[in-house]
Amino acid sequence: MNASGQAFLAARDTLIKYRADYAQAVKHFTWPRLEHFNWALDYFDEMARGNEHTALVIVGGGTTRTATFAHMAKRSAQVANHLRQLGVKRGDAIMLMMGNEPELWETMLAAIKLGAPFIPCSVLLTPKDLADRMQRSGARHVVTVPEYAERFTASGGARVCVGAKTPAGWMNHNAAYQLPEAFKPDGETRADDAMIYYFTSGTTSQPKLVVQTHASYPMGHLTTMYWVGMKPGDVHFNLSSPGWAKHAWSSFFAPWNAEATIVAMNMDRFDAKVLLQCLADQHVATFCAPPTVWRMMIQQDLKAWKGKLALRELVSAGEPLNPEVIARVRDAWGVTIRDGYGQTETPAIIANSPGQKLKEGSVGRPMPGFHIELLDGDGKTADEGEVSIALTPERPVGLMQGYLQDAERTAKVMRGGFYHTGDVAMRDKDGWFTYVGRADDVFKASDYRISPFELESVMITHPDIVEAAVVPSPDPVRTSVPKAFVTVKAGTQITPEFARAVFVFERKELAAYKRVRRIQFVDDLPKTISGKIRRVQLRADEAERRAANQRGEHEFLEEDFPDLKQESK
Repeated sequence: MNASGQAFLAARDTLIKYRADYAQAVKHFTWPRLEHFNWALDYFDEMARGNEHTALVIVGGGTTRTATFAHMAKRSAQVANHLRQLGVKRGDAIMLMMGNEPELWETMLAAIKLGAPFIPCSVLLTPKDLADRMQRSGARHVVTVPEYAERFTASGGARVCVGAKTPAGWMNHNAAYQLPEAFKPDGETRADDAMIYYFTSGTTSQPKLVVQTHASYPMGHLTTMYWVGMKPGDVHFNLSSPGWAKHAWSSFFAPWNAEATIVAMNMDRFDAKVLLQCLADQHVATFCAPPTVWRMMIQQDLKAWKGKLALRELVSAGEPLNPEVIARVRDAWGVTIRDGYGQTETPAIIANSPGQKLKEGSVGRPMPGFHIELLDGDGKTADEGEVSIALTPERPVGLMQGYLQDAERTAKVMRGGFYHTGDVAMRDKDGWFTYVGRADDVFKASDYRISPFELESVMITHPDIVEAAVVPSPDPVRTSVPKAFVTVKAGTQITPEFARAVFVFERKELAAYKRVRRIQFVDDLPKTISGKIRRVQLRADEAERRAANQRGEHEFLEEDFPDLKQESK
């Protein structure tokens, strides 16, 4: 292993050594500063040489496919040789669009070896979405599966299909397996060369194009590994679809940084029982899922699974997880779900790592290697403010290089010696952070500042409510009032009596100025491809509805029930 690989491994081993001792991890961990680094060549291939431990398990479609670390190293070398043969050069961008298939991991490793930035794409993207991404990124090369091939227009570059059938004008991925199992790079990979182009999930605007680099991004996910609590030999399952940054976080870099087995799953439609069976069958030790999944899982009899599972660490990411969900899983399994926080632009930067004291509702403390401040509107430190990463005295590893071809937006978020996340949090006297919400989601009602997340956390403690999203609803007297869009358990009848009961419930749990004044029951909440609730869409729709003086279907107002005060605390 060369000097760069050794420096990476030393940093990793420090975090594994202190995986349950936060204070010592912060004290001893430092980021390696490298001039050249290629994670796939300098670390993965060296770690994988002769390593017959299972690296990857893909479950779904009635089959289970596995691959060892040694196999993945050889396959990715063949794929890199094939892509080079088809004209892919260092610096060329490659669009990747497929489900959880071994070929996806082979191609991501191959692209890194080539020095060709790859662009993970959700299978939900439309031809229009893909055309925009190709135009903005400059990508000409595509690797996909036959069912999605027709969504791509002619690109003038390599067009590779994974699977038995090969559409006209496309090359088959399997041709790579006839090529040599060793790959020779055309030169060294600079640490600041682009490795991945991410399009953000676009909750409030057109997706931004995030540039992550070769040394910074995979090395940055040492903190993700630390947060989850992975160690060599673990079996890790991250429930995520390709195309979301969290897939690279916890279904690629972090587990293989730890030399852990990755389990991935394909489900046409989410089924909690199928998921639980997979956790049991694969002896999963560390498990990560988004809040939406956790909320659906607690609808099952989790206690019945306790003796069948090998789970040691549970984490949640994407949005903060409501305390009620955490409590119910802990009651069933005796394991506490630990929240973590990061963005497409970063790895895990604030989290509850193993061995830390857990505070109710807190997202944790800054990860080793990150200095986090909360900044108010004047750019001064405060106990509540925008989560901001200090860029001095040294820029932390894992932070994006910037937004591609958007110097103005990059400068805006990197202003004043900080990277500004756009998220608001509070910090207590002991240094624990509590998430408040996106700066764009927090609103005022009667001059009181309202955090949607706080109200949503109360709403979902109602036994018949599955999910809730709170937004401001325009009001002629109070400027705006909190309105909750709510989904309920299957079989729940939406009646005025039920709506009144929900109003009574939340009024007993919330201070008067925070109370939800309007409730609309819906079948589904709008979400991004990464599973985040699009409150911006609900907010816009609500403003339009109120301007037209319309009431939504299955919407109830507190004034519909004039006797509510009798049952308030």
